[in-house]
Amino acid sequence: MIVIQRVRVRWSSAGRGAAAATARSGLADVYLLPSPLDGSPVVHDVLLDETADYQPSSRVVVGDDRAREAGLWLTTAGDKTVTVDRLPGWAAYPRWWQSRGRLFTLAAGQVGRYRANLRATGCHCAPQWYYEQWTIHVANAPATTDLFLRARPDRDIDDRVHLYGASRRRSKKAPAR
Repeated sequence: MIVIQRVRVRWSSAGRGAAAATARSGLADVYLLPSPLDGSPVVHDVLLDETADYQPSSRVVVGDDRAREAGLWLTTAGDKTVTVDRLPGWAAYPRWWQSRGRLFTLAAGQVGRYRANLRATGCHCAPQWYYEQWTIHVANAPATTDLFLRARPDRDIDDRVHLYGASRRRSKKAPAR
């Protein structure tokens, strides 16, 4: 079973100051999965929006097209591995052609984590900057409610960028357990 949890924190240009950033730093980036989860891939999409005082709202959707909505392309192989790629998106920064495509390949039982922050303008007819920070967990494992709370990522990609464009890109393979 392939389980995805995408946690998005969204804020406006007005919410970029130090006080707002400090408040956002205390927000969770992983949540319990709802139960039961049926189907594969299943996507648990959690949004914490500044306009809702960062109160989490979530939905669960199932199917490959839902993984694409979360910005991911999944490829499964006969040996029960899943390759996870990031799709190009509409973010103004980082530019999609500068972003990493292939994130990781997960064997059965493995978990991966991808982190990124984005700056977007929304509709081009009336642009207004907004920002999102994503934490996406992907598991090639059976779903349990605490799956991402208890599992240490086997693959960990950090594509967050600094405010003025310098990359903090880090990729690591977690040590063997």
